[in-house]
Amino acid sequence: MNERVYLSPPDMRGDERELLLEAYDSNWIAPLGPHVDAFEREMCDAVGVKAAAATSSGTAALHLALMLAGVRRGDRVLCSTLTFSASANAIVYCSATPVFIDCDEATWNLDPALVEEELRGAARRGELPKAIIAVDLYGQCADLDRINAVAAELGVVVIEDAAEALGSTYKDRRAGSLAHMGVLSFNGNKIVTTSGGGMLLSDDEALIDAARNLAQQARDPAPHYQHSKIGYNYRLSNLLAAVGRGQLRTLGERVAARRAIFERYRRELGGLPGFAFMPEAPYGRMNRWLTCLTIDPGVAGTTREDVRLALEAENIEARPVWKPMHLQPVFAECRIAGGAVSAALFANGLCLPSGSSLGAEAQSRVIEIVAGTAARRS
Repeated sequence: MNERVYLSPPDMRGDERELLLEAYDSNWIAPLGPHVDAFEREMCDAVGVKAAAATSSGTAALHLALMLAGVRRGDRVLCSTLTFSASANAIVYCSATPVFIDCDEATWNLDPALVEEELRGAARRGELPKAIIAVDLYGQCADLDRINAVAAELGVVVIEDAAEALGSTYKDRRAGSLAHMGVLSFNGNKIVTTSGGGMLLSDDEALIDAARNLAQQARDPAPHYQHSKIGYNYRLSNLLAAVGRGQLRTLGERVAARRAIFERYRRELGGLPGFAFMPEAPYGRMNRWLTCLTIDPGVAGTTREDVRLALEAENIEARPVWKPMHLQPVFAECRIAGGAVSAALFANGLCLPSGSSLGAEAQSRVIEIVAGTAARRS
């Protein structure tokens, strides 16, 4: 059996080990310490925001963002339907209700026209949502200027879920800085990983101070342990922050590697009948966290699942694009605006191995199998 090719494995380059051992030797093992502080400062510089709070996961950062936006029981929150479940799960953690919005074909991201239609209809009914979670899907920034404009007019907080988009840009700004609050993830499959971890970002420094307090069990300023509100154990370990600092030092190289992998896939597979790659919006530059394509079975003579299974038979991991939230059993009763675009992308969409450490030989294996499957089926 050939060596396993993973979809997006961690890419460890050297500085991570040195910084991790430094943290270990310093005996700062707790979820606070000099590497946590430094990681927050360095991420602020990398993204272009004033303040950041490192958290135990991206989901924890989303939960904090929603609480700080004032989301409470009975509220509604608009959310991209084509996303990982964490985006919607955090809404339910607040005892609020997700309202899902379809994506557009041009970006695969939250459709700004549908967002505006939903918001204006809700305003007429007196049912404005408390917040919007706009997801930067597969490293492509949502069209946040359009979304922010109508949200600001109607007094709705926008949270940018940039979990997949570190290193991407929107116009002249960087992912994570495009809304009132931004959220990053450092899960093991992300472009920068700390094994598990996340970060909440904002230019509102008081908001980030409040997030840190909530993430540290909401302890009151007293010599004893006193609590006036419920808090959470959501801070990032100093050890993991050290790893993140090492990873962040090579962010540009990681983005360049993933974009080069995409370009090779597009060059060698883009001419196959019925194959189309996720488009890049003209307003930005995406990190190509994952290379995603769609396969039209009526034209290609093969399906997304045929190709996925052919890759798996050769010990290569590939996955369908995210199953939309409105098609998930747990969210079956939630409102959906649109839905057909994301459903079609799920039916025909596939994510190919895209890790920044993926070598040329492994890329060739993927290309050979995908092209061979298309040729045999057609």
